[in-house]
Amino acid sequence: MTKQMKKQGFNPYLPSWEYIPDAEPYVFGDRVYIYGSHDRFNGHAFCLNDYVCWSAPVDNLADWRYEGVIYRKTDDPLNPDGRMCLYAPDVTVGPDGRYYLYYVLDKVPVVSVAVSDTPAGKFEFYGYVRYPDGTRLGEREGDQPQFDPGVLTEGDRTYLYTGFCAVGDRSRKGAQATVLGPDMLTIVEEPVFVLPSEPYSEGTGFEGHEFFEAPSIRKVGDKYYLIYSSVVMHELCYAVSDHPTKGFKYGGVIVSNCDLHIDTYKPANKPMYYGGNNHGSIVEINGQWYIFYHRQTNGTHYSRQGCLEPIEILEDGSIPQVEMTSCGPNGGPLVGRGEYPAYIACNLFYKDEEMYTGTYGAWMDGRFPKITQDGKDGDEEIGYIMNMRDSATAGFKYFDCKGIKQVKIKVRGYCRGEFQVKTAWDGPVLGTIPVDFTNIWTEYTADIAIPDGVHALYFTYTGEGNASLASFTLI
Repeated sequence: MTKQMKKQGFNPYLPSWEYIPDAEPYVFGDRVYIYGSHDRFNGHAFCLNDYVCWSAPVDNLADWRYEGVIYRKTDDPLNPDGRMCLYAPDVTVGPDGRYYLYYVLDKVPVVSVAVSDTPAGKFEFYGYVRYPDGTRLGEREGDQPQFDPGVLTEGDRTYLYTGFCAVGDRSRKGAQATVLGPDMLTIVEEPVFVLPSEPYSEGTGFEGHEFFEAPSIRKVGDKYYLIYSSVVMHELCYAVSDHPTKGFKYGGVIVSNCDLHIDTYKPANKPMYYGGNNHGSIVEINGQWYIFYHRQTNGTHYSRQGCLEPIEILEDGSIPQVEMTSCGPNGGPLVGRGEYPAYIACNLFYKDEEMYTGTYGAWMDGRFPKITQDGKDGDEEIGYIMNMRDSATAGFKYFDCKGIKQVKIKVRGYCRGEFQVKTAWDGPVLGTIPVDFTNIWTEYTADIAIPDGVHALYFTYTGEGNASLASFTLI
C-alpha cells in the first residue's frame, strides 16, 4: 500500500478564497490560532466582514480548521446597525484564564473589549478601556485616538499598545503603551509614548522606519519585542526593550510584502510583488519562530491574505529579514513534482515597475497582473493570476526539483504567445510553452528540463493580449 504524502503548506496559508489580514498568532494548547480583521473579496474598504478564527495543529501548519464567526460587528453597543468596521484585533489571556479580544471600530477613538471562555469563542462584548473615573481612553482631552490594539498580560497587568501616525502628522507622536489592571479595562498607568512617529524621530534611530501602525507585542526570553508597520507600510519592523513601557530601540525589518531590501536574488531596491500596508507578529510554534504578515490581492488594498515565514532570532536578539516565499508554512521547499495553484506566487511583476498596490488610487490600473478569484465573497473558488500581459512574471519559491522533464500550465484568456520558464527572474529561459486564445481553462505542455536541486520557478508571458494562469504542473 502506497503511503499518502502529507499535505504541503503554502502561502497564503488559508484557503485562497479567505481574506484574513492583520493576523495575531498564538499557541493555546496544541493548536495555533489566528485572530485578524476580515476583508471582503472585491470589497470597497478594509475589514468589511465579521471576525472569524482559524486554527491549526502546532505540528502541521498546512492543516487549518475554520472555527467560525467569533464576533460580529453588531455585537458592540456603539455599532448596532453595523455601519462601522471591525479593525485589527488582538487577544490575550487574562488573570482569570479567560480570553480577551481587544479591537477598535473604524469611526471611534476608543478600545473595545470582548471576552470568551475558549480561544475560538464565541466572544461577548465586555466593555471599553477606561480611566478610573470612567472616561474612555481616547475621549479625554489630550488623548491620542486609539487604533490597532496589541496586548500582553503578565500577572495582573495587561500592557496595551496602540497608535496610528501618518507621515507629517504632528498631532500623532507615536505608538503608546497603557497599563491595565486585573479587570482588563481600567487604566492603572496612563499612556506613554514608546515608538516615535515620523515628525518626532530625529535622533532616535528609527529614521526611515518610524512607527505608522500595527503595534504587536511579544516577550522573547526577558526581552520585549514590539512588532510594527513602518511609515513605508510594506515592512514589518521590530524594536526591543528590557521594559514593556520604555527604552525600545529599533531592531530592523523582519519582512516586506514587496520583498524590498532583500538582495540575495535581486537588487535590494527592486520590488518583487505589489506591496501595501502590513500587519502581523511573531510566534514560536514547536520550537520554530515565525513571522505572520499579509499580502495584497485582486489589485486593491481591500482583499488581503495572510502569509507566514520561518524566522531566526539570533543570539544577540536580532532578527534577519526573510524573503517572501510560496513555501513558508511547509518547513522547507515544496516537492518538485505535481500540480501547484498559481495563487501561491510570491513574486508578481510587470515591465513597468511598481512598489505599491494602487499607488494612484484604491485600485491598480489595467497594466498589472493580479491574484484574484471567480465568484463573489465567500464562494470557495480557487484563486488564480489574471491579466498577465507581455512581460508579466509570476515567481514561486522554492521547489526541490528532481528529474523534471516536462512542465504543464493551465491558461485561459485572449492571449497568443508563450510562457517562458526560468529558475531565476533574470536567468536564462529553460523552455517555452506556447498558448492561444481560449475562453476555458486549457492545458499546454512542453518538454522543459528543470535542473536538479532547490530552485525558484518563474513564468513570464510574452505575446499579445493577456493571459490568466491557474496552475502549473511539474512532470
